Amino acid sequence: MSNFFAVLKKIFKDRDLRKKTLIVLALFLVFRFLAHIPVSGVNLNQLRALFEQNQFLGLINLLGGGTLANFSVLAVGIGPYIYASIVMQLATQIYPKLEELQKEGQYGRQKINQYTRYITIPLAVLQSIGMYALLRSQGLIANLDPFLLITFVTTLVAGTMVILWLGELISEQNIGNGISLIIFAGIVGSLPTALGQAFTAITPDQMINYGLIGAATFGLIAAIVYVTEAVRKVPVIYARRIRGGKSESAQQTFLPLRLNSAGVVPIIFAISLVLLPSLLANYFIASNNAALAGVGQFLAVNFATTSITYNVVYFLMVFGFTYFYTAIVVNPQKVSEDIQEGGGFIPGIRPGKPTANYLNFIVTRITLVGGLFLGLVAIIPNILQSMTGVQALLVGGTSVLIVVSVVIETVKIFQTQLVTRSYERFNL
Repeated sequence: MSNFFAVLKKIFKDRDLRKKTLIVLALFLVFRFLAHIPVSGVNLNQLRALFEQNQFLGLINLLGGGTLANFSVLAVGIGPYIYASIVMQLATQIYPKLEELQKEGQYGRQKINQYTRYITIPLAVLQSIGMYALLRSQGLIANLDPFLLITFVTTLVAGTMVILWLGELISEQNIGNGISLIIFAGIVGSLPTALGQAFTAITPDQMINYGLIGAATFGLIAAIVYVTEAVRKVPVIYARRIRGGKSESAQQTFLPLRLNSAGVVPIIFAISLVLLPSLLANYFIASNNAALAGVGQFLAVNFATTSITYNVVYFLMVFGFTYFYTAIVVNPQKVSEDIQEGGGFIPGIRPGKPTANYLNFIVTRITLVGGLFLGLVAIIPNILQSMTGVQALLVGGTSVLIVVSVVIETVKIFQTQLVTRSYERFNL
């Protein structure tokens, strides 16, 4: 904590970093202002009541930075962009041309980002239409004629693109990923309201339960910090080389393999799927068909967030998606080739395929720990809810994971820039 405040003090002493920080804070204010401009025709009181019963909408609200709760013009949020990014990451592993494009430096990254934005638009349209259908089925919005429906969808899609634009403006300041910081701002911005509701709901007989939740929150934060920073150091030796007519002695370094390379993506994947049964249950129960109503009742009972079936399935899906996404972002074969091209080798392991197999063995083992940890982070809120019966101020594992990860990454970026500027002044 003292390190964090020391970095913060140095940031505001540096003129350039102070300017960048103030620009980002101003963009946060713009985002929060737009998040409170509601789309007309929606009953907000009934919408908030629906939120308390539907975690799927809560996920969309989280990915939108808290914009769906007010059903603002930014209500769809950046969920479509996140899903489009995942599609592009999968595509680069499948199509060699996209993989080659990704390796072409800044130009390749810009083209990949452009394609991602193109995919975002149809996904945002589909999500806007689905959101309208859900609101209409719950009686939260009236039936719209084709013109008003097009206007409704266009407004929400435009809001998504505005969020992407704000995210890019933040990224241009080089103090963090703009999209991650937007989500961070939305979560932090919703904390005062959540805390206020929690404190008004506290009763004397629940003080112990709230104390338990507070202790669990601090323990969860400490665990996330530890796992986020944990790496498996694989020793690498680079052989003696000759550069510019001068001989360089062999150098020993290490390859850091992160314990949790997948981040929060497996939880987003899993919760998007595991909440679909309860979402479908709302439609089936209201059906006049007795068979469909029975299926809806079965899904509602077995996939309630407090049921054992829901939590077991949720945990297993997070665990499985952790392996799946780690296999995408960590390519042992490519890492092995990069080490070999740089004249390096792992002590005791032959270069080439044996090195790739060795790295794959290590990644598989550490991903086991990372997957178990993410699975526990995902279901801890539901476990606490069952244990304490407290609905308000429920620990959101995904929210805490995002906030802590963004803070750690941003502090590291600031530290790097401060060190770089110190060297620049020294060289001058």
